[in-house]
Amino acid sequence: MDHTTIGLTSAEALRKLGEIGENTIARKKKVHPVLVLIKKFDSPLLIILITVAVVSFFLGERVNAIIIIGMACISAVMDFINTFKSERAVEKLAARVETLVVVLRDGKECELNMKKLVPGDVIRLSAGKMIPADAVLLEAKDFFVNQSSLTGESYPAEKRVNEEDLSKLALFEQENRIFFGTSVVTGFATAEIFATGKETEYGKIAKELEQTEGETDFERGIRVFSLFIMKLNLLLVGFVLIANTLLGRDMLESITFAVAIAIGLTPELLPVMLSVSLSRGSVKMSKKSVIVKNLSSIQNFGSMDILCTDKTGTLTEDKITLVKHIDASGEKSEEVFRYSYINSALHTGIKNPLDRAIQDHDRDLSDGKELIDLSLYEKIDEVPFDFVRRRDSMVIGEDGRKILVTKGAPEKVLGVSSTFHDRGAVKPLDEAERKRLETMYADLSREGFRVLSIAIKELASDDYLYNKDDERDMSFLGFIAFIDPAKKGVIHVVNSLRDSGVTIKILTGDSDILTEKICHDIGIEVEGTVLGSAIQGLSDTALSNLAKKTTIFARLTPADKERIISVLRNRGEHVVGYLGDGINDATALRAADVGISVDNAVDVAKDAADIILLEKDLNVLHEGIVEGRKTFQNTLKYIMMWLSSNFGNMFSMMGASILLPFLPMSPQQVLLNNFLYDSAQVGLPTDNVDPEDVKRPPRWNLNAIKRFMIIFGPISSLFDFATFGVLFFTFHLPEHQFQTGWFLESLATQVLVIFLIRTKKFVLLGSRPSALLIASTVPIVLASWIVPFSPLAAPFGLTILPLPIFLWIIAITLIYLALVEIGKKVFYKTLWSEAR
Repeated sequence: MDHTTIGLTSAEALRKLGEIGENTIARKKKVHPVLVLIKKFDSPLLIILITVAVVSFFLGERVNAIIIIGMACISAVMDFINTFKSERAVEKLAARVETLVVVLRDGKECELNMKKLVPGDVIRLSAGKMIPADAVLLEAKDFFVNQSSLTGESYPAEKRVNEEDLSKLALFEQENRIFFGTSVVTGFATAEIFATGKETEYGKIAKELEQTEGETDFERGIRVFSLFIMKLNLLLVGFVLIANTLLGRDMLESITFAVAIAIGLTPELLPVMLSVSLSRGSVKMSKKSVIVKNLSSIQNFGSMDILCTDKTGTLTEDKITLVKHIDASGEKSEEVFRYSYINSALHTGIKNPLDRAIQDHDRDLSDGKELIDLSLYEKIDEVPFDFVRRRDSMVIGEDGRKILVTKGAPEKVLGVSSTFHDRGAVKPLDEAERKRLETMYADLSREGFRVLSIAIKELASDDYLYNKDDERDMSFLGFIAFIDPAKKGVIHVVNSLRDSGVTIKILTGDSDILTEKICHDIGIEVEGTVLGSAIQGLSDTALSNLAKKTTIFARLTPADKERIISVLRNRGEHVVGYLGDGINDATALRAADVGISVDNAVDVAKDAADIILLEKDLNVLHEGIVEGRKTFQNTLKYIMMWLSSNFGNMFSMMGASILLPFLPMSPQQVLLNNFLYDSAQVGLPTDNVDPEDVKRPPRWNLNAIKRFMIIFGPISSLFDFATFGVLFFTFHLPEHQFQTGWFLESLATQVLVIFLIRTKKFVLLGSRPSALLIASTVPIVLASWIVPFSPLAAPFGLTILPLPIFLWIIAITLIYLALVEIGKKVFYKTLWSEAR
């Protein structure tokens, strides 16, 4: 007896299970939390901080070393905690119940856990069941499968038995094959499993996700900036050591001073600022039902200038809806809808999604109640649907007449029609009219609609068993058209993204015609459409050039989507996001700078995503972008402040250490200065951001950053040297008074310039800083000027200065701030845009 009727024996199935393993999908390997925490310290910036801290510790600067190590640990731990919480939330979302499958074993039907299935097993499937493995159909009746999560198709796919080998075709063309992770919409089937677990199409995609993820734009920017800081540190610290050695200074004091300079040249607050800023963004987004799995993705959100998205389930409702019922002249027809409804409601076959859409439309028109009274119609007989005829018919009694109502594929309904209804009149369906109706059908299809047709015929009153041969000489009524409509609010999201400088591209497994229709409906201007088959032979360079000027890529495989994302990112010109929810989106989600999924996505898509939207409100996409840009801008403010003042002051100290007979600041004073300056910036992550700074995608640009440093660093140094001149050459101050004077000027200029650099506007009439930023800066400046009068003065080598010195320092500080304000205006109008 054939195993397709008795299935495998229990012994044979057990042997295969031992050889092949359980029918489970490869998922991301769980890494021990301790290893995850350790990996958080692999940032080049944290490595610089830890190195400087270790050297400081062995040189006796233990307090400063502990502070720096503490900053590094706080940054890494905050990142770890947020990541851990997000992963736990995602695990709860992905929790599954046990899935049982009807399978033939030893010639009997039984229910087994899907994990125990093996190739060769014969399974029974019915409506509502998940397909537990890749299988080929042996029997099928009215069998429709929703495979949108794998192929991106909006409409359920008709599946039928076919003896041909269709495995070489694209997934959506394999009509005799069903795939793991998809689901049965209608009908019944018997199928033989040919692949389980990681060998299924779903499993192959999930397995690819185990590979190491590529570096995102944000991570690349931080790495490049950190390497720049490292080189700068080595160059300038080396210069200090060599110069002080040649001048015959004490070696230990010179090394200690060099380490202090290294600390001053290291933006040690940056990791903490990043963590605080990203954590604040994560908290804000969690209040809007958004899980941020990867904190750096918030920054990538802000920098994103291309959003690639799947269509089905993300831009559309993933629910078939009836939108048109028109007669042969193209006018809205209640008669067409009425007979469509009667046919759908009275037939005893499986109700497919199109039937349900017709009935839902009737309830929508009547506020949830049935509008058409079926009691007025008597069901006499029916001719069921089959895949050859691609239509079904219902014989009904209406007003004492017997009427045959046929519904199906337009070409099949037109094929059995000889007349048509035209505004109440019945006319012959000649060749010209037939071509006109075929053109109407083609036009509806081109607009992205799934189309059915309706025809009727009055029958003789004799009792009779009706069959498919009665479907002839019908009178054609018209068309009913369906579509998977765009989600509510998508048009607003599209407009917001466009206004924010984000280009949208559609990457879908669905048809190009349907996708173009959706794009038109939601306001996406289509610049070009390309099918997946057309990109197979293209080089990456050719595909990159094509992708830049193409809006829609249709009929794509998962590998096609991943490749398009990768070539868009490869040159570093774009930051690419991807929005998807299906199995076929998983590799693209991982390949993007920021992967975005939704609450009802398949588990593998949630695993691959950086951000998960728990509500189907896509407006949070735009809100996330704005939040990311605010975080980016506040991070950039810190870097610009460090470059303009901190770097300038450290450079001045190196020069002064050579020109003066003593160190311009003692190592302890340098470290105190640096500590107070960092403390003044703790409110920066909360700072307000100017509206114009979040209108366009910001990008890491090392050239622009270097240019800023080259312009504003020397401005800071210029006024430092002016201070040196006043203190040493005019007032002839001794070592401790000189160091005190420059300590006060240095800290005042560093801290107060924050208010200038934080905005491109004029500081007195422009944007308002946050209350926390004011609270963290002004008291620091006041405290630093009080230190010389306090008990802390002696341990740090500070002393009280005469009043004229204070007035000179105040004047120099004000002139410096005025010059920075002027330079800022010139820089942002010319040099900044040129550098970018």
